[in-house]
Amino acid sequence: MGVEDLGAKKRGSVFHRLYVGTGAFDIVGARKYWYVFFGLLMLVSIGSIGIKGFNLGIDFEGGTQIQMPATGVSGEVDEQRAKEIFADAAGEPAAEAQKVGSGAAQTVQIRSDTLDAGQVAKVKQALFDAFQPLGENGQPSQLSISDSAVSASWGGEISEKALIALAVFLVLVTIFLAIYFERWMAVAALISLIHDIVVTAGIYSLVGFEVTPATVIGLLTILGFSLYDTVVVFDKVKENTRGILGLTRRSYAEAANLALNQTLMRSINTAVIALLPVLGLLIIGYVLLGSGTLQDLALVQLTGMLAGVLSSVALATPLLVDFKMRDPKFKQQAQRVKARRENLARKAAERDAGVEDDDFDASDDEQLNAELRKERAYAAAASVPARTQKATPRRGRPSGKQPSGKRRR
Repeated sequence: MGVEDLGAKKRGSVFHRLYVGTGAFDIVGARKYWYVFFGLLMLVSIGSIGIKGFNLGIDFEGGTQIQMPATGVSGEVDEQRAKEIFADAAGEPAAEAQKVGSGAAQTVQIRSDTLDAGQVAKVKQALFDAFQPLGENGQPSQLSISDSAVSASWGGEISEKALIALAVFLVLVTIFLAIYFERWMAVAALISLIHDIVVTAGIYSLVGFEVTPATVIGLLTILGFSLYDTVVVFDKVKENTRGILGLTRRSYAEAANLALNQTLMRSINTAVIALLPVLGLLIIGYVLLGSGTLQDLALVQLTGMLAGVLSSVALATPLLVDFKMRDPKFKQQAQRVKARRENLARKAAERDAGVEDDDFDASDDEQLNAELRKERAYAAAASVPARTQKATPRRGRPSGKQPSGKRRR
């Protein structure tokens, strides 16, 4: 399939065509390749979730958390050094160590799987010997190191409420799209949305990022971004395809592809602008603060936004086109478009061969509109009354042949 009306125009550079919205990138025409790409992506994601599973954090599996002031006798406590001391004393590695808070209230939190009382005592003693954290009185104090057990039920409650929120969100979104747009647009947007969730979760499983409550919250926030971009594209598709069944200029697939090209630059700009602060959060969370909530939130948003932009452009609209083309009315309209183009090509070939062709094709809306305009022009010209010659002589400067008053006697 091609977009011949756009392709016939003079083409500039790729960036110029992207900017003006006439890029004529045949995204809808290449939808079979996109389906294969997204299908493989879904297959890998589901396979990773089913085989490898998730690296669930301590909030989902339970464990032990040890907390101490971030300042010791020798200065600030290094998280990586604290993890190494923890592993040597407990005999198993710590899940994470991060600084929380700021100023004098800043603390270091070390999380791990559940430890027994003897392991906790050894770890606390080892940490005190290494850092000698300062208590409230400014003196080294072993009592400043505390421990607590983290229940797995909290993460489970968060996940359960997140799933309920996700189900309610999907139902409401489907109803809204079905009312605002139409049924097939709602279905295509819903499939695109589910794709974003599965791929984001699959990448988390594949890479082995730790799943925390922040990950679940971040997953919910990307749904709005993904849906927003899809709605923008569908709104343009709706505008371009209004009344298309009565026209033969382009088919529904070509009009949808044109809408994609017209909104492609906008989607790219929106994605870049939205990803910049997320990348900033990721860099700050990973490089400056180390592993923590900020990094989990940034990772899930980065993955979800990329998947959302890609699916809104290359999955949602092609799916919509396939759904619409199942309707016989749109199939017949596409056949009329094809027949018109073949007719125009035949006439062009005949003109090139010097053969006159005065046939009028009433099914061609452009020819029909031209004939109607011509008839209206003839009718308007016929209704204008003919000019009548003026009976009175023209007033003004006397001609030289008429005698002037001075020469009269």
